Amino acid sequence: MKSPIKKVCLGILLFNIVSCQKELSIKQSAIQTVSSVNAGRNKAKDSSSFTTYTIREGKQYCVGNRYPPYTTSAMYFTVKFDSSAIYTNQLESNQHDYNKLFGFSDNNKDHHSFSARFGWRWLNNEVQLSAYTYNDGVRSIVDLGGIDMSKEHNCAIIVNGDHYDFVLDGDTTSVARTSKTPKASGYKLLPYFGGDEVAPHNITINIKEIK
Repeated sequence: MKSPIKKVCLGILLFNIVSCQKELSIKQSAIQTVSSVNAGRNKAKDSSSFTTYTIREGKQYCVGNRYPPYTTSAMYFTVKFDSSAIYTNQLESNQHDYNKLFGFSDNNKDHHSFSARFGWRWLNNEVQLSAYTYNDGVRSIVDLGGIDMSKEHNCAIIVNGDHYDFVLDGDTTSVARTSKTPKASGYKLLPYFGGDEVAPHNITINIKEIK
């Protein structure tokens, strides 16, 4: 026959064991929840990372160039250049030519008929950007100015009825648009070197699309 004191002690011991098990279970659940949240954050961060486009020496198209179908009312992206953007053309007159950065064709036609892209070049010891468009086969280039190559730059091409709004770090430049589709409708255009000449060395451009 157990004494009342022993029964009380045994009860307290069992209660403490159960309490410790519950506390451990709660802690493990909390750790799993935090791990799941962090994993989700890391996945979201990874999904918004930069894509590096490489144009190899002697080429014009970037590695893996393709023309995926693309329909949008606005394209947003961040671009980051590096020292590979510094180049010298074989012909001095070609140094003024714009390479192509990023954009899309329009009006369900090829890009030499209807398109809107950012252009870029190395001139006067700086990277310079432009609004580079085709309307009914007629090309238009509007200089947007130089940028700091060591920094990230936010870009957008917004379809606005009869014109495109090119936005560079908050500054907007409007360019005519004659396409008839309510949204830009065609295919995406990836980085391209030229102009007339090929890349004099490997060129890498980092682009992060913003959905």
